[in-house]
Amino acid sequence: MRNKSGESRSNAGIPEMPTLPNAVEDGWGSDRIARIIRELDLPFICLNPGASFRGLHDSLVNLLGNVRPQMLLCLHEEAAVAIAHGYAKVSGKPLAVVLHSNVGLMHGTMAIFNAWCDRVPMMILGATGPVDANKRRPFIDWIHTSRDQASMTRHYTKWDDQPASVEATEESLLRGMQIATTAPCGPVYIVLDSAMQEARHVGGAPMPDMARYKAIPSPSPDPVSLDAAVRLLSNAKSPVILSGRVSRDPKAWADRVRLAEQLGATVFTDLKVGASFPSEHELHAMPRGMFISKESLGKLQSSDVVLSLDWVDLAGTLKQAWPDGCPAKVIHVSVDHHVHNGWDMGYMALPPVDVRLAVTPEAAVPALIKALPASKRAYGKSPAKVAKGTGEGPITLKDIALTLREAVKGHDVCLSRLPLGWDGSYWPFEHPLDQIGHSGGGGVGSGPGMAVGAALALKGTNRLPIAILGDGDYLMGVTALWSAVHYKVPMLTVVANNHSYFNDEVHQERVAVMRGRPVENRWIGQRIADPEPDIVMFARAQGATAFGPVKSHAELAKTLAEAVAAARAGETVVVDVHVAAGYAPSTVAALTETKEVGSP
Repeated sequence: MRNKSGESRSNAGIPEMPTLPNAVEDGWGSDRIARIIRELDLPFICLNPGASFRGLHDSLVNLLGNVRPQMLLCLHEEAAVAIAHGYAKVSGKPLAVVLHSNVGLMHGTMAIFNAWCDRVPMMILGATGPVDANKRRPFIDWIHTSRDQASMTRHYTKWDDQPASVEATEESLLRGMQIATTAPCGPVYIVLDSAMQEARHVGGAPMPDMARYKAIPSPSPDPVSLDAAVRLLSNAKSPVILSGRVSRDPKAWADRVRLAEQLGATVFTDLKVGASFPSEHELHAMPRGMFISKESLGKLQSSDVVLSLDWVDLAGTLKQAWPDGCPAKVIHVSVDHHVHNGWDMGYMALPPVDVRLAVTPEAAVPALIKALPASKRAYGKSPAKVAKGTGEGPITLKDIALTLREAVKGHDVCLSRLPLGWDGSYWPFEHPLDQIGHSGGGGVGSGPGMAVGAALALKGTNRLPIAILGDGDYLMGVTALWSAVHYKVPMLTVVANNHSYFNDEVHQERVAVMRGRPVENRWIGQRIADPEPDIVMFARAQGATAFGPVKSHAELAKTLAEAVAAARAGETVVVDVHVAAGYAPSTVAALTETKEVGSP
């Protein structure tokens, strides 16, 4: 069952230390740039190497000594961005990423889009061949130089720049960090001219005072709008809170609980974003999922005031409850409108809003607590609703959940990724790091990299990072695990292997039913079989500890217990579990209940 690469990884220490003494003074353009990057307090810089930033690479190693930031070598640019994404989801803080010229940027674009949709901060540094054509090497510098390179990702980054001097680059880095970390957060992209990096540059002004270039804090709510919100909530008979994009801050978590209890409000949460409210609290609507289930929809339909805390798709949710128009009063807390543009539709449909608090949830909730009367009663936990597994038949996602919960009993965990078929009742959440959400943009292949980034952020804590991935997501991004092994990042990945891109089987079945055609053909062009990719060998090829394939309930309990022990001992672990294809009912409904285009 178990196999671990026997090759020595003695050179994979943290950090990878230069073997010779470092330079002590700036002498080149990239030296000053590297020093500014250090001042930004970015602990890691994720990269796949490239000649367009060879000057900066040298400065990071031979001037800074590969410390603050430390390089994280990745086998693909998409993995580099995904790792930074996962790190930010846990910590709320950005990492740096470096992408090699236009080709590296093109590799990283899907992951950048995910980070954009997920509103996470990220400092992406690009590079280009010499802007001055007279300085370009034959052939290679020409194909790796693009005019307005940042235009490839401008629609899904918050800001970009291509500074023409070292001094301009310094300001660009300061501005980029400020923009990336100001809510709504997002990735920024700064292009460094390779010739500027490699030009002589001695001296310069003293290092800037970073305290003067911090993120712009969220303002307090407008008093008039706050008063209007308080009046609505104070008079509400059946208020609902839709808890969406919020921080991982435990204090903010406690504030949300306090606000819900003051109002006696039913709270909805969303698996697409991180845990934001205790799932077994008496006021929490269950089951929690990627979409609101029909089972809990009635609680929303009976509400008279809806308080949205940056809910990802407010209009869509309101329309699901009230197709003919929302009779409830709606209070919307969000600053997301600051990043909307016309290229992508991540702003969703336009919601009907009665009171808008144009601040972050973390700014609005304490203000509402202060203005509202105290809770008149005490609240407790709802009784657990998860039945025991049967231990018979094919393994399901529910079986994985129940067995894994038993294996980690007594330990704090972070579920860094859950598959679409997951039902929120499978696992209780009591802390904002218990679960950190999905991909943001729905890009398949992001799971392994984001899991590595989350595990990196949790390294050195007592919280065990666990990702439960589909086989399609895993296979697209598996080489990200090499970075986790190389840098000794403990983590557990469980591959729920149904040998299919099952999400699209569900869609094909829906189309077949709509058109009166055989649903038995839904698997064609979807099944990952004949041959079945060897999930375990893919993991071992990255140097990870691997178990499986697990095909029986008896194997499942034994293997997951051993895998958890290995991950807690510091290993990067993968378990291949063969599961029955299937989704939670709420997910199936959300995926298939779409308008029929072109139907008679």
